[in-house]
Amino acid sequence: MIDAAFRSLVFAAVTCASVGSVLAGTRVVPSQRPNIVLAIADDWGWPHAGAYGDRVVRTPAFDRVACEGVLFSNAYVSSPSCTPSRGAIITGQHFFRLEEGANLWCEWPEGRFAEYPRLLADAGYHVGSWRKAWGPGKGRPGGQPYANPDAFFAARPAGKPFCLWLGSSDPHRPFREGSGKERGMKLADVHLFAHYPDVPEIRSDVADYYFEVERFDRDIAELLARLEESGELERTIVVVTGDHGMPFPRCKGNVYDSGARVPLAVRWGTRVRGGRAVTDFVSLTDLAPTFLEAAGIAISEQMTGRSLLALLVSEKEGRVEVGRDHVLIGRERHVVAQEAPESGGYPVRALRSDEFLYIRNLEPGRWPAGTPHWERAQFPKAWLADCDNGPTKDWLWEHREDPQVAPQYALAFAKRPAEELYDLRKDPGQLVNVAADPAYAVAKDRLSAQLARELAAAHDPRKSGEDAEFDRYRYLGGAPTWDRGTRAAPQRQPGD
Repeated sequence: MIDAAFRSLVFAAVTCASVGSVLAGTRVVPSQRPNIVLAIADDWGWPHAGAYGDRVVRTPAFDRVACEGVLFSNAYVSSPSCTPSRGAIITGQHFFRLEEGANLWCEWPEGRFAEYPRLLADAGYHVGSWRKAWGPGKGRPGGQPYANPDAFFAARPAGKPFCLWLGSSDPHRPFREGSGKERGMKLADVHLFAHYPDVPEIRSDVADYYFEVERFDRDIAELLARLEESGELERTIVVVTGDHGMPFPRCKGNVYDSGARVPLAVRWGTRVRGGRAVTDFVSLTDLAPTFLEAAGIAISEQMTGRSLLALLVSEKEGRVEVGRDHVLIGRERHVVAQEAPESGGYPVRALRSDEFLYIRNLEPGRWPAGTPHWERAQFPKAWLADCDNGPTKDWLWEHREDPQVAPQYALAFAKRPAEELYDLRKDPGQLVNVAADPAYAVAKDRLSAQLARELAAAHDPRKSGEDAEFDRYRYLGGAPTWDRGTRAAPQRQPGD
């Protein structure tokens, strides 16, 4: 198992070159303000990087950042959908506090929330983005877009610190089928989540996803080389992560680890001792307050994330800070994917700790991955539309009536009960829902009460009776459709 490899390696600390001792204190003066780079892949999930023990995908740039900085094993997005995940990063808040921004393909609620790029710009930073920033949707909260890094750095005023959002479009679908195998990947060693049948078609599809992960990693390598050549690398905070899990069934759009857990590594020259592996539970909402604190800027009171700065400059490994023993995850509407006349999403809230994943499905009568009945869909021909079309989705659909495949098809696409509970000590793949098991009644009640308390404290509108508001916000996107999702018509339309 990759988790076991991670624990045994403790990220191979003995092989990582130490970056140096931590500077005393965390106070920042204007002349020492760090540059900030957030490199974020589109649909790249945990544990698909060499640093986590994956034997096939090659991620030398990510592995370098982890080796010369801190590697996180329990990093989670706020919501496993592109737009709300990215909005939560930019605002440092739980996705459900972002009004329209809690949904995919929305209109950004301009001016209603503090945004770390804007706060940094106001404090004198040169701020911008390259390729995919916030979105998809209408708005531009991630800063001014630039055609390429050359343009970004050319526009930088002399002496100003910079904040760059490097947003790859990889490894978003569609993939070029067979690209992973052509690259020489050994399909037998590809990592499969436990909810998939072990068949060549799915292994090859995952390899094609790996191919695009590697392309993203090359973008990171080029940027690191540029920063190094210019003498900027050692005074730059470099963060590398993904916006949610891979674009496969029961991954992207789901709050299981396969959908909400992401790679995360952070490097900051001599301020952060290299070769450290940290198991604290962190949310990507923690990045915005981290950047602001590192820059010496007051953290907005709106932000629910907690700065990682003290954790980063600590000498400790493993579990570092008290209170970082769980995260909240959730989702609202991804694609308009339900049956007519329903235009709502599939609202979920969840709590992930070391021992358990507790999930509350707020509308269990709806389809968690969208309706399989495209002829009844509210959006024309939308077909299992909360899952991107691709070979794995096709294969599960085509074999759904096979008795050996039917349980795995159901894990991805069938309706789910109001509560799910997974005992991660016995079931790390999160396959067996024990919510109805009397032996887990005490644990379930405790986690349910904890989730309710924390959602109420965070002012989740779902706890305030505004249940339908998320469903009424305008949807600006398309949907994976039946006629683009069959092998007879192989053109594929990305889900977002």
